[in-house]
Amino acid sequence: MKYTLLVNKENKIKDNYKCNLISNKNELGEEFQVEETTYNNFLLLKEYLKELNIYIDIDDSYRSIERQEELYQYFLEKEGQDYCNNYVAVPGYSEHHTGLAIDLMLKVNNEYLRDDMELLNSKDEFKEIHKVLHKYGFILRYPEGKESITGYNYEPWHIRYVGKLPAKIIYENNLTLEEYLTSFGTVLYINKPKGVTSFDVVNDISKKFGIKRVGHTGTLDPLATGVLIVAVGSACKVVELLTSHDKEYIATVELGYSTDTLDIEGKVLERCEVPNNLNIEEVLNSFKKTYLQEVPIYSAVKVNGKKLYEYARKNIEVELPKKEVTIKEIELLEKTNTSFKFRCLVTKGCYIRSLIRDIAKELNVLATMTDLVRTKQGNISIEETDNIDNDFTLHSIANSLNYDIIKVDNLLEKKISNGMKIDNNYNVKDKVIFVNESNKLLGIYEKEDNYLKVWKNFN
Repeated sequence: MKYTLLVNKENKIKDNYKCNLISNKNELGEEFQVEETTYNNFLLLKEYLKELNIYIDIDDSYRSIERQEELYQYFLEKEGQDYCNNYVAVPGYSEHHTGLAIDLMLKVNNEYLRDDMELLNSKDEFKEIHKVLHKYGFILRYPEGKESITGYNYEPWHIRYVGKLPAKIIYENNLTLEEYLTSFGTVLYINKPKGVTSFDVVNDISKKFGIKRVGHTGTLDPLATGVLIVAVGSACKVVELLTSHDKEYIATVELGYSTDTLDIEGKVLERCEVPNNLNIEEVLNSFKKTYLQEVPIYSAVKVNGKKLYEYARKNIEVELPKKEVTIKEIELLEKTNTSFKFRCLVTKGCYIRSLIRDIAKELNVLATMTDLVRTKQGNISIEETDNIDNDFTLHSIANSLNYDIIKVDNLLEKKISNGMKIDNNYNVKDKVIFVNESNKLLGIYEKEDNYLKVWKNFN
């Protein structure tokens, strides 16, 4: 279930939308329906507020299209079109169709307030309610000052369940659901566990954030662990910059056999005797160079529109492409008679499995990668990463890139937000990041002659 589902004046509820609705009665004996997880978290919120002597209950929640039609016609006749435009959704475009929205009623002096004006006057109570909504996965859906974004006037009683992580981000960054889904962006430093694909990690993060746009910045095989930098939301605009960084690995190699995948998870193709006293360190040092590396057959690189592993699985022969890679650093860490471990720092596009194959050729022996840890990507080390099951540290787009950050005044902010060229008064050689006085990311600019032109706009 996608709890960040957006239904507003521009986004209609889908005809096939379904959720697990449960039926219950409020304290006035009135029946309502609400999505199950939403209701369970509402009960927790209600219980907590009771400790603060604030008493809430459900005035309204799920509405069918037919029920919304009745309400719309009622308020249209009673209050007029302007009122409906500001407070009542057209049937099919109401959040109440999701089962995730709740209109609160507030108990004051042993009487439940339900009238809009009475509720608007209960500022102190709603101030306390709004402060804790995110802890239970709720947001204030139509906040004050955001009318031009949400399309509706301030409704302190209208709350919406989106899940705890999105609710926390929305609350702490003073966002609306619209802003969260369209303009929010962050970068995550993940320690990918063994046995899952990079896509699995991306898919899991997408579900937790409730955001579709999520991408990683360098595939790690299921066997591999370590640093996987993931871009969420608008941070996907800078994936190519995050991907371009050098990467550091620690690889473990077993000698004496080779597999079709070049790692321990593949099918054994050949075995050999391992000679004594292999000069592994000398051969490793010889690979501190730039060379053309053949891409492994089991990889996602495309040839003629098909991924290489698709050819491999169908036993179709294909000429493997070669890519220029640079091994900037390489050193032997451990060795035995039949295995060794090494650390290397390599450029984008280097396959460690292929590097091990090439090293083995120089040693005149067969070898297979048995373990791989990406310990660093750019300036991000494995010590800075989060486990996928723990709370995430949200890193700003600006601080995740290796470019100067310049704070600009209001005049220059307008020019940058409009994507205008500006004079290169900052001696920028490549790219630069501009933020406003509140440290909000405005855009990334790049050098063009004596000017700076927009590379990515985050307005």
